[in-house]
Amino acid sequence: MATTDGAKAACAGAAVVYHCAAPAYTAWVSEFPRMTDAIRGGAAAAGAKLVFADNLFAYGPVSAPMTEDMPSAASNPKGRVRAAMARSLPAAHEAGELRVAIGRASDYYGPRGVDTTVGETVFGAAVRGKVARWVGPLDQPHSFSYLPDFAKGLVLLGEDARADGQVWHIPTAEPLTGRRFLDLVFAESGGPDKSASVSRTMQRVLGLVNPTVRALGETWYQHDRPFVVDSTKFTETFGPLPATPHAEAIASTVAWFRAANA
Repeated sequence: MATTDGAKAACAGAAVVYHCAAPAYTAWVSEFPRMTDAIRGGAAAAGAKLVFADNLFAYGPVSAPMTEDMPSAASNPKGRVRAAMARSLPAAHEAGELRVAIGRASDYYGPRGVDTTVGETVFGAAVRGKVARWVGPLDQPHSFSYLPDFAKGLVLLGEDARADGQVWHIPTAEPLTGRRFLDLVFAESGGPDKSASVSRTMQRVLGLVNPTVRALGETWYQHDRPFVVDSTKFTETFGPLPATPHAEAIASTVAWFRAANA
């Protein structure tokens, strides 16, 4: 957990502070706001701009591609926490406390991307020849953010004053269904094509003994229907930020997981 003094020490001398930290998934409600407040205070003390790496939880259930002007309609605890932070940071910007920009990503993957729904349970399992478990139905289109692409977008937000005080969706490659995503993973891993879809019923059962799986029930709507990001605002403002094609991104991710599991 970031403390105020620790955050000030970490931010000292910085021109831009990138807030990409998060507490354990099950501790978001109790710890995330305090962590963010401490980092905001550290950035402000340093006279630095703060770029917050956010996700899409604040929107709640959607029926269309997500745009930055959608309301924060999440009713679950984690979504409300994300929405509250996304309101407080631009408010601090408007109050003149510090400069702020928010970059949002969908579910991510990439080298070192282990704490994600397609991390160890998909890439890690595939390189070990185990069953890759996909959360939700396999036939719904889903946007995924490749970590190096997300990082490039955050850097741009940190360097461009036009980003200040606003929320931005970092461009991603085209949405994929779970089935297509797994096909690409297995084609690259070269292992047996062994996969299973985690249904809502299975999630409830596994959640009885696993707090992280239990928490997935709060945001099941991110998995049982199209979950697609629209980054038009970003592209029209800053110009194209070409996303790495999924095949290339998945190849890099498989290579990292294979090396990590060697």
